[in-house]
Amino acid sequence: MINRYLRLCLILLVIFLSACHSKKYTVRGPNGQAVAIKRPYEIEKPKREIAEKYAEIMGVKRSDIKNGKLYSFIDDWYGTPYRFGGLNKDGVDCSGLVVALQSEVFNTTLPRTCAMQVSVIKRKYEEDLKEGDLVFFDFDGKEFSHVGVYLQNGYIVHASTRKGVIIVRLHDNGIYQYFSRGGSIMDTTSAQSN
Repeated sequence: MINRYLRLCLILLVIFLSACHSKKYTVRGPNGQAVAIKRPYEIEKPKREIAEKYAEIMGVKRSDIKNGKLYSFIDDWYGTPYRFGGLNKDGVDCSGLVVALQSEVFNTTLPRTCAMQVSVIKRKYEEDLKEGDLVFFDFDGKEFSHVGVYLQNGYIVHASTRKGVIIVRLHDNGIYQYFSRGGSIMDTTSAQSN
């Protein structure tokens, strides 16, 4: 009886601690599959200080920082602590950050969990990744247990469990070994309007 109870507690603990698998809202298509809904958006010119800051961090020219909404969003959220299931600046998990970023910056509605988000991307080779594409990682042997957003010049933004929302190089030793796939979000707007 005690072994059964301990085993059940251990299983529940493992489920609870699985990164980015919170059960918030999910966007589903007519057949029950996960979908992303993209709407038109406009790129705003970045403020000079924002462009300079992120150009320096990523080793690019200031003129390469074109999406003011994206880098203002990152600046607002930078350092937000990691919180499993979180979706605000008090604490956010990786898939929650991606949901908020894609909604606010790119006017795209995504499913809430990593497992659902990976199902709405068109897979790309790493060298073809573009700003706003999603990148997925397999931590602790769990497939698609972490997600971030590709920026440029090999950098991503993600919600780290230790440091909160940060920008890192995709090829950093601590994260690249877990890199699984990346891709652009498929446009399902036309499917949703039918």
